[in-house]
Amino acid sequence: MRIEHVGFDPDYVDYQQAWDHQREVHAKVVSGELPDTILLLEHAAVYTAGKRTEDEERPTDGTPVIDVDRGGKITWHGPGQLVGYPIVHLPSPVDVVAHVRRLEDLLIEVCAEMGVHTTRVEGRSGVWVLADHRGPDRKIGAIGIRVSHDVTMHGFSFNADCDLSWADAIIPCGIVDAGVTSLSIELGRPVTVQDVLPLVEARVSRISTPAPVAIIG
Repeated sequence: MRIEHVGFDPDYVDYQQAWDHQREVHAKVVSGELPDTILLLEHAAVYTAGKRTEDEERPTDGTPVIDVDRGGKITWHGPGQLVGYPIVHLPSPVDVVAHVRRLEDLLIEVCAEMGVHTTRVEGRSGVWVLADHRGPDRKIGAIGIRVSHDVTMHGFSFNADCDLSWADAIIPCGIVDAGVTSLSIELGRPVTVQDVLPLVEARVSRISTPAPVAIIG
């Protein structure tokens, strides 16, 4: 797996710039000019809306939203959040759900290494801290993908130490009965993107390795 760092604090990456670059890399992976690649970065603050986003889930304050061609609904990207765009060939027959599960497994393992127990929630993509005395189920890692020519695009976002007030203006991922969280909040100490980056990189080779995946939740 080829790993490419696109930009991190303080050099946050504009979403449109990253999307354009992602499509260029995708074309090269499809053609064989590049091997399977993952782009890792921190975005400048932005809301993006997947194809299933409803009008009532968009920002209530008029904040602009970029509509994108991934699955899923509306979410946020920005400082303190690690974003990964795996651009990888899927084996035939293409199994999109298995790819999503591999991304979830990666984030669940990183959370466990950091000391945060996470899992899947049935019927909801992403990685979750289950409800406890501090509140309801809360998402720490979001996933939304697209597949073109059997090669994936988009990927995951993983909350390290981002400002979660972004969730106040939208219905994150279209879910009204749950919240969002970060590693820093769950651990009660600062955990930066740079802290989790090597843990993610150590596991990315598995994203393009087909393997049976158990569904938890």
